Amino acid sequence: MRLVIIGAGFAGMYAALSAARLRDIQGVSPEELEIALVAPEPTLVVRPRLYEPKPETLTAPLQDVLKAIDVVYVQGSVETVDTKSRSVQIVTAKGAKKSLSYDRLIVATGSRLFRPNIPGLADHAFSVDGLNDAIALDRHLHQLASLPISEMRDTVVVAGGGFTGIEAATEMPSRLRAILGKDAKPRVIIVDRSEAIAPDMGAGPRPLIEAALRDVGVETRLGASVASLDKSGVTLSNGEHIESATVIWAAGMRAAPLTAQIPAERDSFGRLLVDRDLRVLSVDGVFATGDAARAACDDVGNYSLMSCQHATRMGAFAGNNAAAELLGIATRRYHQKAYVTCLDLGEAGALFTRGWERKVEMVGEQAKKTKREINTVWIYPPRAERAAALASADPEHVSEV
Repeated sequence: MRLVIIGAGFAGMYAALSAARLRDIQGVSPEELEIALVAPEPTLVVRPRLYEPKPETLTAPLQDVLKAIDVVYVQGSVETVDTKSRSVQIVTAKGAKKSLSYDRLIVATGSRLFRPNIPGLADHAFSVDGLNDAIALDRHLHQLASLPISEMRDTVVVAGGGFTGIEAATEMPSRLRAILGKDAKPRVIIVDRSEAIAPDMGAGPRPLIEAALRDVGVETRLGASVASLDKSGVTLSNGEHIESATVIWAAGMRAAPLTAQIPAERDSFGRLLVDRDLRVLSVDGVFATGDAARAACDDVGNYSLMSCQHATRMGAFAGNNAAAELLGIATRRYHQKAYVTCLDLGEAGALFTRGWERKVEMVGEQAKKTKREINTVWIYPPRAERAAALASADPEHVSEV
């Protein structure tokens, strides 16, 4: 029997760990149940941290962890999925193609930044969506030091006033001063079509976020969107033109395109609809998890978000359940009632909330300490020691906060 996992992000990593854990508990050998993880590199990109400086350091190797738990790593990108023949076509880095059959498949392909067809966006905007994008932005910021001082050089526009946009914007003043000199006067502006900043965070935390933006010197343009970009900056939907050498696009996510190859229903974000065991509805043998799946978290109407917190726990349940089906034992119903957010606010600290109602529990430096622990410890892979790695993937305890 073979379980194939597509993707080495947080959901894919925990799917592999959890499936291997259940296999070990049941006393089944890797020869009886092969677990294969397919990804371009055996590396976890620590995506929640890509707004930080030195993004090239924000990865974690997975090869030793996978070896420790007897998960086969298959290098390459899945080009096509055939759910009728139960096989995937893989393209290697050198362009070679090979087919891999599966008895169960877990789609853990993550998400991509949504880039609408706005004039100039493709040519003039940066992002912190992926590792290469974040590295390109970091290099660009350092190159600014070679330019003459000007308002355009020192102005950064962040398109998107959600979680990612706020973290990128509030980190930017200190990043620019580190590059341009402590006497530099960077100007950072968040643009969002919503009438309020952080629309998904709700009214409770908003005054604290607004105060933090003022403290670090981040301006906002709300109720407006980016209409076009060129080498001189951005023009907004209200006609305002902002001169800027650096525009960061952080406005929305979509599930990775591979999900479209699964003949099943998807939501407006491209996520596959799944049942409470994370099976893709109406497609035998396929599970979806993380940002590739829309899953109910509880019985009162809350659904998973495109976040590391949800991806890790969903991955653990998907891996457990796909392996359980192959081994003929009971699956576990995915649930994630505990939900927290920890929003980095740059030099203003951070904001920690609990629950879907976003009740504020910590602010400032106290919350920043928690954010640092999340970003440097909690979200990293377990150590490459078999017992510890397997123990880390109990679905009932992953992302328990």
